[in-house]
Amino acid sequence: MKAIRIHETGGPEVMKLEDLPEPQAGPGQAVVKLQAVGVNFTDVGTRRGSNPPGSLPWIPGREGAGTVEAVGEGVTEVAVGDLVAYAWAPNSYAEKVAVPAAELVKVPPPVDAVVGAATMIQGLTAHYLVYSTRPVIPGDSVLVHSGAGGTGLMLIQLAKRAGARVFTTVSTAEKAAIAAEAGADAVINYVEQDFEEEIMKATNGEGVQVVYDAVGKDTFEKSLRSCARRGHVALYGQSSGAVDPVSPMTALAGSKSLSRPALFDYTNDRHELSWRAGELFDWIRGGTLNVRIGATFPLSDAVEAHRQLEGRLSTGKLMLIP
Repeated sequence: MKAIRIHETGGPEVMKLEDLPEPQAGPGQAVVKLQAVGVNFTDVGTRRGSNPPGSLPWIPGREGAGTVEAVGEGVTEVAVGDLVAYAWAPNSYAEKVAVPAAELVKVPPPVDAVVGAATMIQGLTAHYLVYSTRPVIPGDSVLVHSGAGGTGLMLIQLAKRAGARVFTTVSTAEKAAIAAEAGADAVINYVEQDFEEEIMKATNGEGVQVVYDAVGKDTFEKSLRSCARRGHVALYGQSSGAVDPVSPMTALAGSKSLSRPALFDYTNDRHELSWRAGELFDWIRGGTLNVRIGATFPLSDAVEAHRQLEGRLSTGKLMLIP
């Protein structure tokens, strides 16, 4: 089979398309013939070497969807021929992958493999942030950073569904229009405006109840200051780099709270995974949740997909098609 492999960490160019043996289904595993693979910032970190999965070489990617081709001993969750998706299995930049069957969810019709794959990491992340990390209640004001990205667009829609007033930050007029179309009540172009000042003006100096921050270093301090008394900052990513150390005594003054949530901790049993994915797919099928596919690339063009993601040239979700 064809797969992208990394022999050294570095820029996008270190990813190479190679011929590799096909995976085999071990006990509790299913081999998935991939039809769509998600491109995520965690893949960029893996490629750069900030979160390596092990010794080199390795295959990047942790999200995909496709058809079950074979199952190993003891598998009861899925069967050969099922269209399935997953959110955290390694070695996904490939034509086939062996995945623990307990991590697979069935993709219901009429949802296709591309939308199925694109729903997993960003959709599940938005779901746990809005409904579990600090559950949004009607009347809350929330701030979503990177509102035109895959997770940002999901967060806007789910926060609105929960009854929130949604502010979001973007970097261009085009991205502002996309975020507004997703339902954001106020879109702040952070290149031209100070988002902290805009939030405080719009909330009469009170701030928002929740900030969803996956940017990290460039936004974190202002995110804290944009947060209301007894508000919460969910630092669920660090696309601009790790945040500087802070003192809880000063940073969280005003009875604020801070979390560093991760998808794995909110989908670490099959019941919770199935609940979150099931709600997302139900909303997609019902037409109340839109999954925006920003662009698709052949598997062989993974280098260009990473360049666009790192350069913030994309909106919505970037996908590789094996």
